[in-house]
Amino acid sequence: MTENNDPGGLSSRAEEFLQVFKKGAEFTQGLLKENERLRYRVLELEQQLRAEGPSAELQLLKEKLCRVETEKQEILDRIGSVEQESLDFANRYAEIEAENNLLANLYITTYQLHSTFDVIEIIRIIEEILLNLVGAEQFALMLRDDDGQMVQPLLSESGDFRIVNADVNDQRIISVLSRGQHWIANADELSRLGEGDIKAVIPLQVDNEVIGALVIYRLLAQKKCFTDIDEEIFNLLGGHAAMAICTAVLHREGVGTFSFTQGFLTQP
Repeated sequence: MTENNDPGGLSSRAEEFLQVFKKGAEFTQGLLKENERLRYRVLELEQQLRAEGPSAELQLLKEKLCRVETEKQEILDRIGSVEQESLDFANRYAEIEAENNLLANLYITTYQLHSTFDVIEIIRIIEEILLNLVGAEQFALMLRDDDGQMVQPLLSESGDFRIVNADVNDQRIISVLSRGQHWIANADELSRLGEGDIKAVIPLQVDNEVIGALVIYRLLAQKKCFTDIDEEIFNLLGGHAAMAICTAVLHREGVGTFSFTQGFLTQP
């Protein structure tokens, strides 16, 4: 995306608009002074007219005053337009900065996922991504064993990992595991769901084979809805986290096949 790599261009454009605004403001101030002088002159001529009768000069001044007022309004409208454009550029620049920061964080965390064979460390990295980039405070990692059955979920919350008896037969989990497509609650659904209810289910896939799922149970208090960026992060995690876990377990087993039950839940 070209805009992301050219913040200087936007800054230059914003500076040009600022100069236009400054010149317009100075010109408007001059117009206002001229307007006031002409009004005073019209008042003098009106008083003179009452004493001496109609004057051609008075009519000319009235016409000039009308033109000045029209020009003043045009300048004010243009200044308002420039201010709005400057505000739009500033907002867009802030959005691009936020996107760049997000992309940098995603690159770093994705690199970290593939930089270790420690499964628990991988889960900590997943937790960091979900907490800091998505706003998910509690999630469970569910994996399938060699027979395709679900291993007891590993719950992650504030750096604490423990085995839990979660409902792996929830229809949303079953649907995600069978179709390989995530389920994410929309804003209306989130407002109705309880604290411990499932908020999102993300499939973990390697070569189109679903090996498990990430199930999000609790979000940070300020998180009111999932965004398009959250979905991109989920898609990234679905592939990279799954591959990182598989690689780590294979490394621990030292063979071509592995058992999640023995290789994941037990320490070597």
